Amino acid sequence: MTLETLAKDIAASAEADVKAIIDEAKAEAKQIIDEAKDKASSITDEAKLRADREVSQISREVVASARQANQKAILIAKREAMDRTHAAVKEQLADPGFKGRASMLKSLMSKANKLASSDFIIRPVEVDKKALSDLKGKRKVGESVDGLGGFILEAADGSVSFDMRFDTLLDTAWAQSLSEVNSILFE
Repeated sequence: MTLETLAKDIAASAEADVKAIIDEAKAEAKQIIDEAKDKASSITDEAKLRADREVSQISREVVASARQANQKAILIAKREAMDRTHAAVKEQLADPGFKGRASMLKSLMSKANKLASSDFIIRPVEVDKKALSDLKGKRKVGESVDGLGGFILEAADGSVSFDMRFDTLLDTAWAQSLSEVNSILFE
């Protein structure tokens, strides 16, 4: 064998080895790239799934929060309407020209006659002092008290009293009728 043939055989063998190494390196690189793509795809899918869950959770929380805020706004509006209604009734009762005032005072005095003896003192709300002086019977009229109308019936020694002022009666009736008033206003 000549030197030239030997050199060609060595070069061919080296070329074959290099080609085999390159082919193996390419195959390994392709495997690494495929594994990286698979891992990246898996990570992307997992991240998308997690993001979708978080979006869904946030969406539920936002909707729940909005519902709660709406319910609160409705309750506040209802409360304001109830307060305005109560204030309107108070304003009507406080009006000295209220048409039912005289009959209410007569009714309250009739109730007072059943509750207590004639030695009880009538302490009127100033606006009703004259009308109650006419209805008092044998009772004395004492000092005026604050209120929308009506009177306080008080024992001479101050030990017992019956509050028959319009505001007290309204507050009692309002508390007892609150659910009915709520139904009338909002249903």
